Amino acid sequence: MTAALKGGCLCGAVRFTAEPDDGGIVACHCGMCRRWSGHVWAETGVTALEIEDSRALRWYRSSAIGERGFCAECGSSLFWRGVKDGQAVEDDIEVSAGALDAPTGMRLSHHVRVDHKGDYYEIADGVPQRGN
Repeated sequence: MTAALKGGCLCGAVRFTAEPDDGGIVACHCGMCRRWSGHVWAETGVTALEIEDSRALRWYRSSAIGERGFCAECGSSLFWRGVKDGQAVEDDIEVSAGALDAPTGMRLSHHVRVDHKGDYYEIADGVPQRGN
């Protein structure tokens, strides 16, 4: 099992500790993730997340099935969590790979929603790809 991960936003207003689910880093290429992250949303699923200071953490309901957590001070994209029946699902959460402190000891495991990727880049890293 990978050790607990630490991370935070660009300005340091939001810091967290997370227990990874050992699924590695996943790159999502859907249009919503690309708009939110500025390119590709790279994340890791976690089984536990502890926010050290949540004063600057805000959540945006981006769809019927999910919401996205970000820092209200610097705007860093930090989390995605599932929503069911209008409520956040606390055990369905992903953490931005870019928000993790190094070293993570993790590697990109696969790409998802590649059939929605931007037309301005190719995926040529040899890592497995999945469509929808």
